[in-house]
Amino acid sequence: MAADKFIAIAGNPNSGKTTAFNWYTGARQHVGNYPGITVEQKKGTANLDGRNVQLVDLPGTYSLTAYSLEEVVARRVLAEEKPGAVIDVINAAVLERNLYLTVQMLEMGVPVVLALNMMDEAEAQGMKIDVKRLKELMGLTAVPTVARSGQGLQEVLAAAVALSDSSSECRPLEISYGPDIDEALKTMSAEAESANFLTGKYPARWVALKYLEDDEEVMKQGRTVSESVHNSLNATAGKLAAHLKSTLNTYPEAIIADYRYGYISSILRQGVLKEKDDTRNRIAYSDKIDKVLTNTFLGPLILALVLYGMYHVTISIGEYPLGWVEEAFDWLKDVVGDTMQDGLLKSMLTAGIIAGVGGVLTFVPLIMLMFLLISILEDSGYMARVAYMLDRVFRFFGLHGASIMPFIISGGIAGGCAVPGVMATRTLRSPRERLATMLTAPFMACGAKMPVFLLFVTIFFEDNKALIMSGLTIFGWVSALLVARLLRSTVIKGPSTPFVMELPPYRMPTISGVLIHTWERTWQYIKKAGTIILAISILLWAAMAFPELPEEVQETFTSRTAPLEEQLSAFPYKELADERKSLEEELEGVGEGKPEAAAIQARLDAVNEKLEKLPAGKLEAEIEELEGQLEELPEDPVADELRIRIAKLETAMVRLPAGSAGAKALEEQLEAAQTEFRKTPAGSLGVIIAEKREALDALPEKQLEARIAEIENEQAGKALRQSYAGRIGSFLEPITAPAGFDWRTNIALVGGIAAKEVVISTLGTAYALGEIDEDNEATLAERIRADKNWTTANAVALLLFTLLYSPCFVTLVVIKQESGKWRWLFFSLFFNLLLAYGVAVAANQLILRL
Repeated sequence: MAADKFIAIAGNPNSGKTTAFNWYTGARQHVGNYPGITVEQKKGTANLDGRNVQLVDLPGTYSLTAYSLEEVVARRVLAEEKPGAVIDVINAAVLERNLYLTVQMLEMGVPVVLALNMMDEAEAQGMKIDVKRLKELMGLTAVPTVARSGQGLQEVLAAAVALSDSSSECRPLEISYGPDIDEALKTMSAEAESANFLTGKYPARWVALKYLEDDEEVMKQGRTVSESVHNSLNATAGKLAAHLKSTLNTYPEAIIADYRYGYISSILRQGVLKEKDDTRNRIAYSDKIDKVLTNTFLGPLILALVLYGMYHVTISIGEYPLGWVEEAFDWLKDVVGDTMQDGLLKSMLTAGIIAGVGGVLTFVPLIMLMFLLISILEDSGYMARVAYMLDRVFRFFGLHGASIMPFIISGGIAGGCAVPGVMATRTLRSPRERLATMLTAPFMACGAKMPVFLLFVTIFFEDNKALIMSGLTIFGWVSALLVARLLRSTVIKGPSTPFVMELPPYRMPTISGVLIHTWERTWQYIKKAGTIILAISILLWAAMAFPELPEEVQETFTSRTAPLEEQLSAFPYKELADERKSLEEELEGVGEGKPEAAAIQARLDAVNEKLEKLPAGKLEAEIEELEGQLEELPEDPVADELRIRIAKLETAMVRLPAGSAGAKALEEQLEAAQTEFRKTPAGSLGVIIAEKREALDALPEKQLEARIAEIENEQAGKALRQSYAGRIGSFLEPITAPAGFDWRTNIALVGGIAAKEVVISTLGTAYALGEIDEDNEATLAERIRADKNWTTANAVALLLFTLLYSPCFVTLVVIKQESGKWRWLFFSLFFNLLLAYGVAVAANQLILRL
């Protein structure tokens, strides 16, 4: 095979084309966009007997008529890039419909190898295909395959490579389209041939066919090449169209399509396709399932259960790896903090990058698990049923059934992205329905919003996490439909167009296919965190770190802490504690087993011995010993349950007004739970530890330390509030106060317009910069849980605001590109902001009054 040749893989949607491509290439593939066109391009390398074969996965398309961008792109690759051969993956169970694309490629003179895929499903439906007879009649190589298991795929690839290596040219297929069209084709193709009109790309007869089909893409190219030939061909096509209209009340494109299907049907009737006698009377297996899954009443209920199940599995299983990743970033933060000197660089790394990007990457396990479940639903065929089932609903709201897929891609079944979702609206032929879908798709619960949802749902809705997550997804759908109805009744008026969609048969997803799809989406998420989120986190850190407090203000804080530090230095505990910390860091830097480590350990033991003779040191040692005993206690489910209940009650009490009836009721429940907990071994030890901690905190030196930390935290908070970002957040605070948002939240939400993941990273940075205690290892969730400014009411408001407000910057740019007008970018930005604000305020005020 020539070095510049490649093998293209083509086929209808749901034919198993991508499954075949993934089987061939595995991890040896990469994804990008076709030059100048925002349609996904997949390239990869397959191995055939030690030889590397370059493969390109063309966009799935039913034909080569340029209605959608996918069809345009597929045709351009075939005509302009000239692949050495094309593997046409067709669904053998719907042979007639899938061969339509094959015939069009043969008419273009494309060298084709047929992969008769899903032969097992065709046989299960009572169909028998004579592959040898099909080869003879169509004059091409055909191989039966089952892509999900890899059966037959290597043979198909070998045939395609052999065809590419051969020197013989592929003669374009010529079909008779009846006397009227055949005569016009003869005249037009002769004219195109003699004028060398587009014949460098296409066969002359095919060019004539495209003029008869009124193909805008080819006609645009023809007008550029030769205006005179273009006008002549167009005039001939116009005369034929007028003749067919007056005599048969039809048009050339319809007749061409009929004759193509007639050609296919004649081949299949010549012994190629046989069906069992009872096939037509038997309901297919997929149809039986559809009677339940797409039922008017049961279908939506099952969909809701599927959503709930996805979130339940994601949250219940994902919380374990999430904790591991969280601990890894805490460790990294400690390492960087301990090895670097205080300064702006250390602050940027710990508070800006690690706290910011780490807050986003912490959710990778949950996002990956969600993508895995979505891939299973897609590959099984269920997602297509969701589109079919919801078409009736969509039509009522002025949308098209095809609008469902952009919604789903955007996060309708959570975890998608609005950028490809908006691009997917290209499949809609009505400009009005396309625009309405484009503007409402960003309301879906995309993967970028998931970290925000998961964080706050975990904090405030511990017992109902899956239910709240499902509710947010459904609320996104409802909001999108209501806004679509509003738009279609006002600024985007117009009639609806009919919906036709193929429902692929149910099939068992392959492990390799699901894993590849999951990794592709997860890697996109990680790349975004490592590029866009990293850059924005650094910018936001700078906005929150500068300008620094004026020297006179810093001096006022120093004047408050200086006398306290002088008093603290008078206590022997202070000097010994500092020395212990220094020796521990020195020992960690040297490492165990080194000769000098023994000397450092001896000095450390001596310091610890002196400390234990002091009241504070003695209490710390006793607390450490008791905590060790607590960890060694056997598992006690009763104590664990009581501990969780106490933590929830304490959190709930913090968020209720002191002295209210609700607070008093919770206080009684808390006292009862604490009484029961004290009766357990863990509870009795906990009481002793708490008493000793209280005694430790009451010591003069510890009170001085606490007072110094309080002043330093006050200084850090004031510095953050006086920064550029803090000023923006404070400026917006009077506006956002009805929704319950403070200045910190405002900073995060403003950053979220750039990318929704930034909401989490900005909160992480804001809380990290707003506190000075270097020994505080609390996670962002723990910091928010301890912040009394956060209540269930404003948490719900934040969740709804994040769901509905302005799309991210990249999505806004894509909306402008796809709509072609700046006004829709600004409409999406400001309309969504106002809608989200109104919903957030209403939710916050309503919950506060309940």
